[in-house]
This record gives sequence, C-alpha cells and structure tokens, in this order.
Amino acid sequence: MYRYDEFDYAVVKARVDQFRDQVARRLSGELTEDQFKPLRLMNGVYLQLHSYMLRIAIPYGTLSSTQLRMLAVIARDYDKGYGHFTTRQNLQFHWPALKDVPDILDKLASVEMHCIQTSGNCIRNVTADHFAGAAADEMADPRPYAEILRQWSSLHPEFSYLPRKFKIAVTGAERDRAAVQVHDIGLHLKKDAEGNLGFTVYVGGGLGRTPFVAKKIRDFLPEQDLLAYVTAILRVYNLEGRRDNKYKARIKILVHETGTAELTALVEKEFAHLKESELKLPESDIRAIETYFAPPVLPHRPEGDAVIARAIAEDAGFAAWARRNLQTHKNPDYASVTISLKGIGEVPGDMSAEQMDVVADLADEFAFSEIRVSHEQNLILPHVARADLKQVYDRLKAADLATANAGLISDMIACPGLDYCALANARSIPIAQGIAERFADQAVQEDIGDLKIKISGCINACGHHHVGHIGILGVEKKGAELYQVTLGGSGDENAALGDIIGRGFAEDEIVDAVDTIVKTYLAHRQDRHESFLSAYQRLGLAPFKEALYGSDAKVA
Repeated sequence: MYRYDEFDYAVVKARVDQFRDQVARRLSGELTEDQFKPLRLMNGVYLQLHSYMLRIAIPYGTLSSTQLRMLAVIARDYDKGYGHFTTRQNLQFHWPALKDVPDILDKLASVEMHCIQTSGNCIRNVTADHFAGAAADEMADPRPYAEILRQWSSLHPEFSYLPRKFKIAVTGAERDRAAVQVHDIGLHLKKDAEGNLGFTVYVGGGLGRTPFVAKKIRDFLPEQDLLAYVTAILRVYNLEGRRDNKYKARIKILVHETGTAELTALVEKEFAHLKESELKLPESDIRAIETYFAPPVLPHRPEGDAVIARAIAEDAGFAAWARRNLQTHKNPDYASVTISLKGIGEVPGDMSAEQMDVVADLADEFAFSEIRVSHEQNLILPHVARADLKQVYDRLKAADLATANAGLISDMIACPGLDYCALANARSIPIAQGIAERFADQAVQEDIGDLKIKISGCINACGHHHVGHIGILGVEKKGAELYQVTLGGSGDENAALGDIIGRGFAEDEIVDAVDTIVKTYLAHRQDRHESFLSAYQRLGLAPFKEALYGSDAKVA
C-alpha cells in the first residue's frame, strides 16, 4: 500500500487549513452559497436533499485497517453511524454538519486520507480491479500505475478545470473487473510478444445521459509512455472539448462527434511531442512505486483444504458462502474474500461503524491489515489463508456481513437515489430492497446464477444501469416515479449497453417485472450452465417483451 511522503502530507495539510478558513467564512455569511460552492466541491462536499454530503477518496479501492477504523470513528462521531461505499470505490457520509467538515478532514489526514478530486471538473479518483495483487488470473498488479496516475493528476494545474469531470480506470487481468470500457480513459494491462508490459488504451466511455462504450485507440502502449499518452489525451480534450453545454462536455461526446480515427490522430500528434519529454517514466521509478504494492509474505498453510472440507460438511451457510464469496488467489493456500454489503432488505453499499470495526479487526488478524472496496459496493479481504476462512466467516456472520450472494441477483448496485440525492428523479433503495426480498431464498438465487442488476435513480447513471444484465432507471413522469428496464448490458471486457425493453413500470410494478424477466430466462435457458446474459444474447428481446407486455409486446 502506498504511504504518504512529505509532499503528500504538506499538500493535504494545506488543503485542510485552507478549507477550514473557507467554511468559517461561509458560516459567518462572508461567503454566499454561490461563492462557496466551487470551494466545497474541490473538497468533496456536496449539498444534497437534506444535508451536506462528504465524499472521501479511496485511491484504487485500497484501504488499511487503520483507515477503516477512522472511517468508523467519523461515522459514529460526525454522522448517523454509517457510511456508503460507492461505485467509484469511494465512501460517502450523507449527514455531516458543515461546521464539522474541517475536523473530519483533519482526522482523515491523520491516516493518510482526503477528499481531493472526489468532485468537480477534474481527474477523479483513479479506480482499479478490487482483486489487484491477489487474483490468480492477473497479468500484473494495476495499482502501481493507478498510483502513478494519482500522483501525476493530483491538483494538476493544467487539468484542474476541465470541460467536465474525468474518470480513469486500470485493470490487470484478461477479465475486466474494473469496467474500463465505460470510463473516459480505460487502461487494460497487456504483454506484447516479447513479454513487455503495456496497455490497451480505450477513450470515450461513459454512462449518464448519453452512454457510450469506449473506443480502442491503442492496441499496445509501453508502460514508460503512460503519462505522456494520458497527458496527450487530456490536452486534446482540454482544447477541443465542449464548454458551451455541460451535457455535451464529456470526452465521449468529443470522440463521437470527431470520430475515432480523427481523435486518435490528434492524440498521436500530441503524443509525438511528449513521448521523449520529462513525462517518460524511468523504469526505476515504476519499479520503485511497485515496491509499495509488494504482496505480503504468505506463510505456507497447506491445512486449508481439510479445514474447508470439514466446515462445508458441517455448516450449510458456510458452504454457500464459500461457493459464492471466495476468489481464487495466486497462492493456493489463500483466497480473497468478498464481504457482501447487500444483506437481504439492506441498503446496498451501506455499512455501520460497528461493522467497519469488525472488518478492520478481521483484516488485522487474518488479512495483513488490508481491505479493498469494489466498484460493486462490496468490501474484500484480499489475502486470507484458506485454513482461516471458517473463523472469518463466523465473525462476519455475527456482524451480519456473511450474506452468500456475491454475483447473484441480490448483489445489486444501487445509487442513493431520491432518498438522498438532489439530482434524482426516483428512489433506488426501496427498489433494490424489494427485489432482494423477492429473491431472498439462497437456493433460488443460486439456481438463477450469475446476474447483475444495476439501479439508477436518474439519468446520471450513478448506479451503472446501462451496463446491468438487467438495468433499471428511475424517471419522473407526471409526478410519479416510473422505472425503465434495459436488458443485456455488460461492464466487463465484452462491454455492452443494455437494450430498452419497452414502456416503463410504476413503482408497484417494477419488482414483479423483474420477477417476470427472471422466470422467462429460467424457462428459456438451455441448461443451468447458460447464464442470464448468455441466454439474452442468444434469445434477444422478443421472449422477454412477450412475457412483460403480452399482446402489446410489438408496440411496447
């Protein structure tokens, strides 16, 4: 894990001191809300429906146990006892008092955390695969490159006032678990024929009002050219991006309107001027950053298989959890554990202060003090000896954190929606809870198999509904909440936008609609091995439309 140096400490301390003065001037009336708004946004403070909201950066989703405990302290002392993990691997507190925010930032700084670049028209928190450094299928750990991008982009004067917010993701396995193709820049680690590391580069992905899957503009970019090439992309965007219309200001619109070939040519021209500049990364610097992410020394623990076999035979709950919530580790004596924050009937992504403390303790005892946040709003213990998994499960179960649903229908992404967000048109949380309760039975969920439902409460798509196998978008129509459904989306290496199935569903209809979609899949799948997404790709919309709309299917 990266550790702050003297420059990090100085920058974060200066920002805290500066914002403390700005908050004091706002509270005294010296600053109006309009004057204060750009200042608070630069420090991760939003004004939502009922209160201010504070968004905390968790670079590439990596947390220490000490940091998680501090988040628990803040949740307990300054909020309502919980925090909300987001699809950008960040954490949000929804109820802080403005007068307390400087003190919160000071506490965050004491454990090497901050809220810089979690809002505003800048380069946002760089995200990565939540199993990075542990997954057996990994080409290379993407986090050193994400850290290089973080250091380069933090308060970058040229890119602090972009046409719109800008998001970058990096993944290091052939299977994309970071959704890189729905980012402004997506970087997929590869090796060339000689075994050299580099990146496939995607540009112009994004969801929201106008969703696009990113376009590939480089098959292979050598790792030493990372900063020069990303700078070239940002410069083209900064110069050519729309500033007259915020809805057309994202780089995805520039790529769409300019065309992939021309945009690529502009980037390559800019890159030609930069590739031999000071932005060229020395190999020694790359390797030095890598040392911060060296995996822990993992003691040999061969007894794991016997322990797990006995636990599976004795505990059906553990058996289900082991089937769904474990990821294969590079070391056969270890596993990565997904801690689901999607208990049946709970708010997706929410976690209490007490639960944070439990996970921090487990990380210290069993996982080398390291925790990850996934973009699917769960937590991960990346390095757990298989011999210790039963103990970990028992402790998680006691804290209501052992739901065995990773990747199943109840493991939904959902934005806060109209319960919190001033931009939302409809509620997301009750819909997610209703769907989870409808499919609460473990055997039913496992029979359905892998299925990703993603729910957004407005067109801004914070719930990533466009790339859900089943996507749900809440809109407002004639004063009522209406839910539009898409099918067939995917956020992995085969990224695709879902197809709108037809007219929307009222709040009291949407859970039944999802039930109908699932039953149609079960009736039409070739066998239990054919996933929902595979079945949809084979069948298309027709049988689902027929099931939902009956004789109106052709005109729905």
